[in-house]
Amino acid sequence: MSYYKILGLEKEPFSTSPDPGFFYQSKEHTSALYRLRISIELRRGLSLILGDVGTGKTTLSRRLAQLLKSESNVLMTMILNPLYESETQFLGDLMERFQIRRDPTETKEPTVLEYMKMTEKFLFEKGVEEDKTVIILIDEAQKLSEPCLECLRSLLNYETNEYKILQLILMGQMELLPRIRHIKNLWDRISLKYVINPLEKDELQDFINFRLKQAGYVSRYPLFGDDAIRKIYNYTQGYPRKIAMLCHDALEYLVMHKKEMVDEKVVQELIRRDTVMAAGA
Repeated sequence: MSYYKILGLEKEPFSTSPDPGFFYQSKEHTSALYRLRISIELRRGLSLILGDVGTGKTTLSRRLAQLLKSESNVLMTMILNPLYESETQFLGDLMERFQIRRDPTETKEPTVLEYMKMTEKFLFEKGVEEDKTVIILIDEAQKLSEPCLECLRSLLNYETNEYKILQLILMGQMELLPRIRHIKNLWDRISLKYVINPLEKDELQDFINFRLKQAGYVSRYPLFGDDAIRKIYNYTQGYPRKIAMLCHDALEYLVMHKKEMVDEKVVQELIRRDTVMAAGA
């Protein structure tokens, strides 16, 4: 029997996979999501969401996609790992994602300029003639090459008198910031700049309770003591991924040692193990 069944859970509460059903809307994530929705609704063009590793950017992207999925006027694609070897590979992938048809009589691979023209034609048909909101969301955007960023900059030039035809959302680690700053024509086009910070101390208890509730925990007895909560925050500094990993290990510890609650001693032991392993690595 899996450990979460023993604890009265229906599923894994502290998975690090970006399940939107376990998306805890901290103050930071609520603000980012709200501002993204406004930027998309007004078709303002480029939004930049940054944050350190483990702050919940990918889960935020899944939650946004979930919210937009039911909207019939939205045409959206998500690129999760933008490692492209060339501009043509990148633009060819965009055409496949949006099912943009090439001339069947043309046997040669299109040039970058030809790819751009076909993409721009598609954007005009969908974004203007059919009045749809076309969205490209790129996670791990720090992996984009300079030529790919330049392609995106060019596509953002395509607009009507009232709005940008393409809505582009770049989500990436902080290392993306100086790179975009150096591309002035791209930096000037950013309508939303937002940095996601870790959870605040008073949000940690809510984060843990929310995850447990989503996993089916209904007991009136808490699985994490107040002293454990304080210890977890001090060690993780509010980074959701680190919190989830530590809490997962803590629940496994309960089952293995037949304990009923995660206390400060349990957390301290797990931190000790983690520190030893990190030192060995």
